[in-house]
Amino acid sequence: MNLYNKYVLPKVINWACSQKPNMIQRAKIIPQAQGTVLEIGVGSGLNLPFYDKARIKHLTAIDPSVETWDKNKFDIQKLPFNFEFIKAYAEAIPADNNCFDTVVITYALCTIPDTEKALEEIRRVLKPNGKLLFCEHGKAPDLAVQKWQNNINPLWKRLGGGCHLNKDIPLIIKQNGFNIKKLDAMYIPGWKPASFNYWGTAEIG
Repeated sequence: MNLYNKYVLPKVINWACSQKPNMIQRAKIIPQAQGTVLEIGVGSGLNLPFYDKARIKHLTAIDPSVETWDKNKFDIQKLPFNFEFIKAYAEAIPADNNCFDTVVITYALCTIPDTEKALEEIRRVLKPNGKLLFCEHGKAPDLAVQKWQNNINPLWKRLGGGCHLNKDIPLIIKQNGFNIKKLDAMYIPGWKPASFNYWGTAEIG
């Protein structure tokens, strides 16, 4: 890991993901989580304040970057639900089959190198009637914005730790064994090539 990825990138990611429009998006999706929950790509824990303590039995959070997780500002012992952080990748989730009621992923599919393997793992650990909650930025509907996304993406992913501007999030989810039950999409305030958001719920197809 070079010095940029270890010391600079976690600060950049945490700053970008904590902007007000992104936090508003988190508030739309996170309270729907219930039961035994897995959060993929927890980062610095920006979703933690939005979980409904009355609905959560246990929350397991994974992320490959301990450097980013160390930027969390929470006293984990005081969280109003059982919590565990594990350093792990979405492509190899350290959990048994069919053990989670809800899997949460926000602003992480854009960066995961092998989304097919990650979604395969999510299907494996979800209970048959479980739900995937997602909120991601991705491919814009406007051709002019798409052109910017495609042109900028090679440099963007180098500077952004592998983040892609132009992933077709709904298509990726649907092509990897899920039925999308609810889907919303819009531009949120911000730089347009990075601000088209998709959020919703999906179930194993």
